[in-house]
Amino acid sequence: MPEEKGLLIVYTGPGKGKTTCALGTAFRAVGQGLKVLMVQFIKGSWHYGELDAAKLLGDDKFEIRPMGRGFVKIGGGETDPQDIKLAQECWLAGHDAIYSGKYDLVVLDEINYTISYKMIDADEVVEALKDRPERVHVICTGRNAHPKLVELADLVTEMREVKHPYTKGILAQRGIDY
Repeated sequence: MPEEKGLLIVYTGPGKGKTTCALGTAFRAVGQGLKVLMVQFIKGSWHYGELDAAKLLGDDKFEIRPMGRGFVKIGGGETDPQDIKLAQECWLAGHDAIYSGKYDLVVLDEINYTISYKMIDADEVVEALKDRPERVHVICTGRNAHPKLVELADLVTEMREVKHPYTKGILAQRGIDY
């Protein structure tokens, strides 16, 4: 019998595929009888194919909660206080899920962005993940993973773009990109 230890996994880097990779791991986990929750820090009102796929598996097995408003505008001006509030609410939901005993895997989708934009505190997240229940797996996605999170993680994969269809003028494809 393999040892049951919750892993902390980080999918980061500038390339495409971080959320997709987390969804693949989530899909595998559901297939092994694990209960999965994905909280999405940035994604909000758009319709993504993964939402329907998760419903087909059943909310009792795989739940996705989009908790953002879509893409967050940063730089130039201040980050919108509403986006900061939503990011903090999403972190609270993810934190509560990790500690609830209800889930075997919690995916914190795009949390790395919210940490790097200083919408939520890196130290608070790292401490909570360090002290989480031993059997709970957590996946953190998004560019610019914080060095402390990278250090704590059991597995870190960095996505790097080698070639992208956008450079040839090919737009996002239904079922592949969303």
